Amino acid sequence: MKLPVRAKAGLRLTLCLGAGLACAAGTSAHYPIVGTGQDLCFSERGPIIDCPKADQPLWGQDAQHPGHRPHYRDNGDGTVSDLVTGLVWAKSPSAPLAFAETEAYARASRLGGHDDWRVPDIRELYSLIDYRGGYSGDPATSRPYIDATVFDFAYASGAGLGDAAHGRRPIDVQEWSATRYVGRTMGRDETVFGVNFADGRIKGYPMMDPANRMRTPNRLAIRLVRGAPYGQNDFETRRGSVIDRATRLEWQRRDDGRARSWNDALAYCNALSRDGHSQWRLPTAKELHSIVDYTRIPAIHPSFEISDPRIYLWSSTTHLEGPPPATEPNRAFSQAGELAVYAAIGPAMGFMEIPPRSGQRRWVDVHGAGAMRSDPKTAIPGAFPNGFGPQGDEIRGHNHVLCVRDWKP
Repeated sequence: MKLPVRAKAGLRLTLCLGAGLACAAGTSAHYPIVGTGQDLCFSERGPIIDCPKADQPLWGQDAQHPGHRPHYRDNGDGTVSDLVTGLVWAKSPSAPLAFAETEAYARASRLGGHDDWRVPDIRELYSLIDYRGGYSGDPATSRPYIDATVFDFAYASGAGLGDAAHGRRPIDVQEWSATRYVGRTMGRDETVFGVNFADGRIKGYPMMDPANRMRTPNRLAIRLVRGAPYGQNDFETRRGSVIDRATRLEWQRRDDGRARSWNDALAYCNALSRDGHSQWRLPTAKELHSIVDYTRIPAIHPSFEISDPRIYLWSSTTHLEGPPPATEPNRAFSQAGELAVYAAIGPAMGFMEIPPRSGQRRWVDVHGAGAMRSDPKTAIPGAFPNGFGPQGDEIRGHNHVLCVRDWKP
C-alpha cells in the first residue's frame, strides 16, 4: 500500500460509481469508511447505558457517529457484495494456507464465474469488522466480529476453551491479508498482518509456524476479494490539521503529548476548538484505522506529527469481550464492554519469554506497528507490569489522542 495517493478526477468518479450506497447517499468520497456496526453506548466499566447527550460525560462514543452503516448483498453464487465499498467478497474463507500460497490460490479461483480475485490488503479486510461482535470465552455464548447473516464463519473446532498452551483455541481462526509488516515481530519473525473475526483484532502473524519452532509455514485462511482498489488516502496538510479528501475527514495534525483515560479522551475531543472549528470527536476504530500507514514505523503518514514514536491512539469504539476463561491466570477484566479499541502506531508490545523456554522475559514487538488491540477503559498506568494474556500484551490504560471531524469542502 502506498500512501498518500492523489486521485485523478476520473479515477475518483470511477471509484464512486463502484461504491454503490455511499455515492447514492450523496458523498463523493472515494474511500467511504464502513461503520463499525456498533449501535449501543457503554459505561467506562462496561454496562450498556443510554447514549449521553452532548453536554454529558462519555458523549461521542462510536454508536453516536455511525457513518456509512454496513450494507451487504448475498449474490447467491458464493459471493457477497459490499454496497458501501463496492468490493465483492468470497462468502466463505479458504482452507488454511501458507502465506506463500495465497496469491496463486487467488489467481486460480473462478468463484462466481470471475477470474480477477485477489488477497485483500489489511484495510480491505478490516472493513468487514463488525463491532457488535463479542467473545465471552465460549463460542456458544459469543458472536463473531463479522456479519454472520451473510458471511460464513466458524470458531476453531476441537479446541480447548482458553487453552493457549495446547493446540488451537476456539479463536484461532485468523485470516491473512496481503499486507506484510515492514518490521519483525518477536525480534526475528517475518510477519503478515491479519484480522481475527473471532476476537475483533488486527495483529501481525508470523509467516512460519511458531508452534513448530519456525520449521514449517504458518497456515491461515484467506477471504478473497475483487473490485476497484479501496483504502487510498488523499491527504492535504494544513496548519493545524490534515484533511483526507478521500474519506471526507479532517484530523488534528498533532497530538498534545498527553496520555489519557478513555473517558478523558472522549471529553478532550468533545471540548476541542481549533482553527475556528468545533465539533471534533474521538474517531471510531475504522476511522482511526484509515490513517494507519503500514509502509512505515511508526505506522502513520508523515503528514501527522506525533509526540512519541511508540504512541498508541484511542478510538471511540468499545471492544465487547467478556470474562476471560477460567484458565486465564489474570482475571482482570470481568465484564463485556470494559475495553476500548486503540491503534498501535508504534510497535505493539508484549512481555514474552525470549527465546522460548529460556526463562528470560522481556518486552518485544509481538503484533506489529499497525495492530488494532484494546485496553481497559479504567486501567491505571503501571498496573500491568507483565502485560496481559498469553503474549503479555502491553496494557497502558492511558493512551494518546488524535481528534477528527467531518469535513465538507
